[in-house]
Amino acid sequence: MNKSISPERYLLLFMPWIIASLLADHPVSSYLIAWLGSFFIFYASLKGWVRPLPDDVPVEQQLLRPIFLTQVIFAAYMCCTSIFYFIDILGYIDFKKVSNFYLVDQKRLLLTAQCQRYYCLGHAAFTSGILIIMQYPIRRKYTCNARKLSVLVFNITLASFAASLGFRFFPALAQFVHHFDSLTFIAATLSLAMSITERNIIRIMASMLMYGFNLYGALLSGFKEPVILSVLILGIFLYPSYRRTVALIFIPTMVALFLVLPTYNRVFRQHAWFGTQSTAQASKMALNSILHHADQESNWPFFAYRLSEIDMFTKYLDSTPSTVDFYGTQLLTQALTAIIPRALWPSKPITEDQVMERVYAAGVVSKNSTVSAKPAFIVDSYLSGGVPGIFIFLLGYGAICQFIANRAEKLFGGYLLGTSVFFTGLFQVFWRGQSFEFLLNAIIWSYVTMYLIFKFLLHINILKRIENPADQRIV
Repeated sequence: MNKSISPERYLLLFMPWIIASLLADHPVSSYLIAWLGSFFIFYASLKGWVRPLPDDVPVEQQLLRPIFLTQVIFAAYMCCTSIFYFIDILGYIDFKKVSNFYLVDQKRLLLTAQCQRYYCLGHAAFTSGILIIMQYPIRRKYTCNARKLSVLVFNITLASFAASLGFRFFPALAQFVHHFDSLTFIAATLSLAMSITERNIIRIMASMLMYGFNLYGALLSGFKEPVILSVLILGIFLYPSYRRTVALIFIPTMVALFLVLPTYNRVFRQHAWFGTQSTAQASKMALNSILHHADQESNWPFFAYRLSEIDMFTKYLDSTPSTVDFYGTQLLTQALTAIIPRALWPSKPITEDQVMERVYAAGVVSKNSTVSAKPAFIVDSYLSGGVPGIFIFLLGYGAICQFIANRAEKLFGGYLLGTSVFFTGLFQVFWRGQSFEFLLNAIIWSYVTMYLIFKFLLHINILKRIENPADQRIV
């Protein structure tokens, strides 16, 4: 991988934001340039225009590295899903014009275009952070000592599942339950893919059972993301061995999920969250509703107002700094204190309450509301320091993400265990940026979890230190 890259090339990623900003007085054009700009950033970064992509393994075998999967999920959700909200503002529902006499709310339109410009800036900064820290091939310090990696991955699935169950008996350590649940999901998915590739019937059945258990749990969660990610990750793991099959089956499946999950979630929540049905009964009713087309309600409100968080972002822009001043370092300080376990600091402020204070101050939701509307990472970046805040924090976000991915490959002997299993399994928090307090807490304790697992695998001789620097086999 060529490291002698001119810094001026990074300016290429910021050109859409610069052009969109110059057209700020023309909100429709400004929005569209910023929105299309994210697709340009995807193309420029993934084509290697700014910095060459890693060449230690073929592209299809490194799709879980931050420049690929993390960038696509995080930036696509942040930057690309707002198009439905924008169309809604222009007076269209289900892509049909409401009325020829519809008057566009110009203030809303201007705020929406401004938000999209900030999304574009954040995307460029985030991707720059990844590219700056990206150093492949990784000079590994340890190598995997297992005879067969597929068996090891299956054993990691069982061990992480057992650890998840064990931590449930210790309320003070409940945070680790989520970490090991996520690790179990990723390890089980990779184990299933590897078993299919090796045609090992016993491990296929066992891995399928674990994968199905996770998929069923995702359906009962009432959220769309876990279901979509369950299918997406399996497709990514299978793609190197079954490219054509994955393209023919998984792509249409992903499209179908985006179309039917809004209806499924709406019916499920109506009966499980706000009704009297059990989650299993609510899930059955939601599936029947889809199969028999019993729910004819349009999915447009979901696509326009819930798929993207831009509507909330416009409210923050409208209030900050006009009525609520920038927070400076306050949010970062609160994030640092949130890391401290409550067992060590019983009187620690409740993180949820701290986060919701800025939600109420901006008028996003009322204090009497039961809705939780925690700001996204880019919103907290803006609230901390406006445009400079977005640039600094999103640049750091990408850099930290890539640093941890580098570290994982260095500790666990390469891409397969380091990135595919432990980085992807423990740091899914990077896929959807949360508010500062929850994000930093999750990153720190995920890193602690990763390091403890590394020490354990080293202790039982699954990992061993590389004594000869020339021994840098790709795993």
